[in-house]
Amino acid sequence: MTTPVVIPRAERVAHFEQDVWSIFTPLALECQAVNLGQGFMNFPPPDFVVEAAREAVTRNDCNQYSHPKGRPRLRNALAKSYSPLFNRTLDPETEVVVTAGANEGIFSIFAGYLDQGSEVILMEPFFDQYISNITMNGGVPVYCPIRPVGDATKDMPASEWKIDIKELESKITPRSKIIVLNTPHNPIGKVFSRKELEEIGALATKHNLLIISDEVYDRLYFDPTKHQRIATLDGLWERTITVGSGGKTFGTTGWRIGWLIGPKALEAVAVGFEQADERGFFGSQIKAYEHKREKLLAVFRELGLPCTIPEGSYFILVNTDKIQVPKDYQFPDLLWKRPKDFRTCYWLTKEIGVCAIPPTEFYSKPNQVLAENFARFAFCKTDETLDAAAERLLKLKAFIK
Repeated sequence: MTTPVVIPRAERVAHFEQDVWSIFTPLALECQAVNLGQGFMNFPPPDFVVEAAREAVTRNDCNQYSHPKGRPRLRNALAKSYSPLFNRTLDPETEVVVTAGANEGIFSIFAGYLDQGSEVILMEPFFDQYISNITMNGGVPVYCPIRPVGDATKDMPASEWKIDIKELESKITPRSKIIVLNTPHNPIGKVFSRKELEEIGALATKHNLLIISDEVYDRLYFDPTKHQRIATLDGLWERTITVGSGGKTFGTTGWRIGWLIGPKALEAVAVGFEQADERGFFGSQIKAYEHKREKLLAVFRELGLPCTIPEGSYFILVNTDKIQVPKDYQFPDLLWKRPKDFRTCYWLTKEIGVCAIPPTEFYSKPNQVLAENFARFAFCKTDETLDAAAERLLKLKAFIK
């Protein structure tokens, strides 16, 4: 009989819980649910990007080692596309770096700037991978919630979720090193206003903090909202690293292509940027997503479930407080150790046949109560998928009080 080998994990990762994706992704597959939980597209990328990828894989130079900072053609295309958006001429050699997805880019920033015990200020809710990225690099996450100031029992614009600047400043200590900004925001759909960015920038300047501006949804915002880049504000270029994503920009999340734009201190995506503006791709993409957003919002309005109406990104936060899950419903034991929204989303997936994601996953434990009555739905899907989801969601009428 062999003796089991148990090698203890490092202390910095031993406390991690099972993440939300490993619970709900297999559950959606098992139940054949319409998956509106994960933010992947189930429609193809634009034809010109697909054709560029097809050509690239047949070229030997595209299948061999490239420059450590990323393929020159992609860096040049990024510099050309983003220079007018940053109101400056970007140097592709010193101010643009290509990464294996936006998440690796964020991890790399933490690796380069955090010392053991350095603090990173996060505005809740946040992309859940921030936590492991910070912890793996010896950092300590510090949390400040974005709260709804409007009536969450009715439809409300995402702009009515606000960060209290005084509370945010109260989180800053001598150990603070970085503040992370996400705009357009996942999962709220909030696009931070110029005034809000100026206030956050003033704090970063006052306390000498690096700003990581996670702008992976920068090409996806809805009229009349306009996306403002914090790095373009006076004095903030020098302390801001902006994160972008080819997956979010062109609907190619499986390619794992991201980039960082900041001061000195991928061939298919390159073609995409070279052709996107001349083809009017970004404008037509916004119109398509506006249509999908309204299609899904209409279902929740028919059900009488209040929503946060997103100004950007492709997620809708829905207030689920009116949904009455049967009191005697049998949940797996592991869900009783999680907040209420995990059980609501499990029941939606299992019994209604539509997968949503519990947003408490994007909060620290003390502030999870702020999101227990919400669920996050993604609308980056085909109209046929959204129609199928709508048909199933209407079964909720029998469970709404």
